[in-house]
Amino acid sequence: MENAFMIPILPGKKNAALAFAMTLMNERRHELDNAQTTVTKESWFLQETPMGDFMIVYYHAPDPEAVHAALAVSEEPFDVWFRSQVLDITGIDISTPLENLPKQILNWSRA
Repeated sequence: MENAFMIPILPGKKNAALAFAMTLMNERRHELDNAQTTVTKESWFLQETPMGDFMIVYYHAPDPEAVHAALAVSEEPFDVWFRSQVLDITGIDISTPLENLPKQILNWSRA
C-alpha cells in the first residue's frame, strides 16, 4: 500500500533535515535497511514554502499504521535515535503513532 504524509521542519532545521537524510543513506544505511522490515520503498522530499519548509514522506508498506505503531514503541537503538532526530528536526514526537494518516484520493498511471 502506498502512503505519504507531510511534516513541518522547524525554523533553522533545514540543514539538520538534509544531514539526517544523508546519514541514513550513507553511514547508517545498513541500520536503515535492517529496520525497514515491512517498508519496501521510501522517498523523502523537501518542500520549501512561504510558510516554512516541509518534509514529504512517501513509502510502500502493506500496513502503514503498523509501521508507525511499531516505530513508536521500539527500543532498538536505531529506532530510538531515529525518533530523537525526528523530534529535534520537526518537533513531532513519534513515540506516539501518527494518527489520521492521509487517505489517497487519486492514483493515476498511464496504462
